[in-house]
Amino acid sequence: MTQNWMPISKDLAMKSSPSRRWPEKKFTFTLLDSEDLNAFATRGNYVYVNRGLLNYVSNEAQLVSVLAHEVAHITKKHVTGQEGKAIGAQVLSTIAAVLSGSGEVYEAGMAYANSIIRGHGRRNELEADEAGAEYMAKLGYKPSEMISMLSIMKDYEMLQKDRAKAKGASKQTYHGIFASHPRNDSRLRTVVSKAQSVQSTETRGNGAAEYRKLTEGLIWGENFLAKEKKPERYNNMQLRVRFDYPEGWTQTNDVSKHSSVGVPESNDAQLSLTPIARTSQSPEEYLYNFLKVSKLDQGQTISPAGLKGFSGILAGAEDQPDQRIAVIYYKLNAFVFNGQVDKQEQFAEADKLFVESIKSFRPISRREIAGQKPKTIHYVKATGATTFDALGKAFNLNSTEIDDLRIINGHYPSGEPRPGDWIKIFKQ
Repeated sequence: MTQNWMPISKDLAMKSSPSRRWPEKKFTFTLLDSEDLNAFATRGNYVYVNRGLLNYVSNEAQLVSVLAHEVAHITKKHVTGQEGKAIGAQVLSTIAAVLSGSGEVYEAGMAYANSIIRGHGRRNELEADEAGAEYMAKLGYKPSEMISMLSIMKDYEMLQKDRAKAKGASKQTYHGIFASHPRNDSRLRTVVSKAQSVQSTETRGNGAAEYRKLTEGLIWGENFLAKEKKPERYNNMQLRVRFDYPEGWTQTNDVSKHSSVGVPESNDAQLSLTPIARTSQSPEEYLYNFLKVSKLDQGQTISPAGLKGFSGILAGAEDQPDQRIAVIYYKLNAFVFNGQVDKQEQFAEADKLFVESIKSFRPISRREIAGQKPKTIHYVKATGATTFDALGKAFNLNSTEIDDLRIINGHYPSGEPRPGDWIKIFKQ
């Protein structure tokens, strides 16, 4: 989701300094569908916020503190040079993680980005905090909300580092440069306090009620449901497998035989899947000895999703076109693919599509089989009997998830809600 947030961006640009007026700027704010807690700015006045960060924000003012901080990176020209390289690495790691669904890809990219920030960006981060707090004050928000937001992020950082350490790994987090907690960081408190001198006479409040309204039902964690809506995807919940036909292809499925045939709009090619009981032979032996397939050209072992398989090209007899043949083992079945074209001159291009579809073959996860949906954020009002342990018991949460509850509500590591407080929970 992209939003050209002109009211805020214009104010931030025009009120950046008491003695200097910036030319009017247009900022583009984009929400990325990633569960990781992160936000960053790039050249061209672009600011990106991960969906995951919104789970940790409690009100509008805290969100504005993040946006103001990132806008400050732009107005203070931090998105060039070494800092710019770090931001570029953050962008690429986030996009790669969203496309691949791999947390490891994200962590590797963020590790590189943060190594640059540690070496060159500590001063810039504090400068962005100072400018961001000033922007907030001039817009009528309390700059102290920036410390509240950074404190939540620091709590998150500490918790994630403890979890990563237990697994022998490292964990990269947003803005994780404070050696001490933000509430106790004298440098941060000093720069934020300076913003009070330019506080606007108009107070906006923290916007907590509106933020609750807008984020009710926000996805918590991985948005795996959104990744399962491809029209070209073949799903077999009984055999627990899926794969993707080429984009734009339509499929016809025989439920009784668990078979499927996909064709393009031109109807001059087809890719079929047929499950057959497997044997103890290897996939290659299975093709040659059990299915009696003739010797395949370019035959090779394949392993989509780590499964055992074999694939090759079956040369056409006389004037018949070549075919792509593949078999993949999963549980008690051999899944046999057959890709065909009407004319030989079409085969080379069509075979690229056949191979990509075969490579996409995957077992269906347990959560898909169970028809689960992602967890979502909801708000409840605390009573005198509300504790985080009690909430965990009510919603069947483990100790790790209870810690997450404390983090997103600003009560980590041992705080408890007060009667009348609005508390965020996540549930399916």
